[in-house]
Amino acid sequence: MTKGILGRKIGMTQVFAENGELIPVTVIEAANNVVLQKKTVEVDGYEAVQIGYENKREKLSNKPEQGHVAKANTAPKRFIREFRDTNLTDYEMGQEVKVDIFAEGDVVDVTGISKGKGFQGAIKRHGQSRGPMAHGSRYHRRPGSMGPVAPNRVFKGKLLPGRMGGEQITVQNLTIVKVDLERNLLLIKGNVPGPRKALIKVKTAVKAK
Repeated sequence: MTKGILGRKIGMTQVFAENGELIPVTVIEAANNVVLQKKTVEVDGYEAVQIGYENKREKLSNKPEQGHVAKANTAPKRFIREFRDTNLTDYEMGQEVKVDIFAEGDVVDVTGISKGKGFQGAIKRHGQSRGPMAHGSRYHRRPGSMGPVAPNRVFKGKLLPGRMGGEQITVQNLTIVKVDLERNLLLIKGNVPGPRKALIKVKTAVKAK
C-alpha cells in the first residue's frame, strides 16, 4: 500500500552511517499534514486520500476552498495532493499525518518542481553533441538539421533551444536515512528536485526492488 506525505525542502547536509560512511542527505520538513478528504469508488470513481500541507491565511483562499477544509475542521492549505492505492481505513478526516508513517530504510519516490534555468541551447537542454570547434567548421553549438525540405515545416518533437527547468520531476527509489519525529524532518539520501523551500511530495516507491 502507498503511504505519502508533503513537505518543504530545507536544504542538503551530510550524516555518518554506523560503519563510518559519509551519506549526503536532503532534509525535508513535513509538519502540519492534514487529511482533507477520503475519495471512494462509489462517490468519486476511484480511491484516494487527499492531504493538505502548510496553513495559509483565510484572506488568501476563496469560499470553495474554505468550505472544503471546514469539513476536515482545519485551516486552508497551501499545497494539496492526492495519494492513490492507500488503505482508507488508516485515515480519518482532519487527522494529522506525521513523518513516522515512514521508517529508516524505506524506499520512496520524491516529486518536485525542478529549478528554472531560463532559455538554454540544445546542447545544455537536450544533451546534444556539438560540431567541430575548429575555425573553419562554422557549426559549433547549433541545433542541427530541421529535417526534410518537403513538408515546409519543422516536425513535432524536434529538439530545439527553449526554456529549461521549472518542470515536475520525480526521482525514484531514494532511501530514507533518518526520521526525526520531534522536529518533523525526513532525511533522504541523495538530492531531490527543486531549490530550497520547494514544495515536495514523498510517497512509497512504485518500482522498489
